[in-house]
Amino acid sequence: MTASPLPLTPGQVAGLAETLPLWRVTDDGKAIRRELRFRDFRQAFDFMSAIAAAADEQDHHPDWSNSYNRVAIRLTTHDAGGISARDIRLAEAIDAAAASFGAKPA
Repeated sequence: MTASPLPLTPGQVAGLAETLPLWRVTDDGKAIRRELRFRDFRQAFDFMSAIAAAADEQDHHPDWSNSYNRVAIRLTTHDAGGISARDIRLAEAIDAAAASFGAKPA
C-alpha cells in the first residue's frame, strides 16, 4: 500500500507565488488554480489532451473545465487534504505545455 502524500506546509503554500507565479492559491488554501486562453477550441482541446496524457502518467488528475477557447484548471491532492508535491509536478507540466501551445492568461 502506498502512503498518502503529505500536504504542503503553510510556508510552502505561501512560497508557491515564487515557484508557480502563474497559479493562484484558492481562498481556502487547499488548491491551486490557473485559467488559460487559446487561439480557438481546437487548440484548447489539443492542450487538454496533452495534459490528460501527462496526468495519467503521474496518476494525478486535474479538476478542469473548458468553454470554447478557455480552460480553467484546479489542482488539489484529495488524499492529502490540500496541496501536495503532486500538484506542483502536474502544475509544472501544465505550465510547460501551456507555453508550447502559446496559451495566454484568461
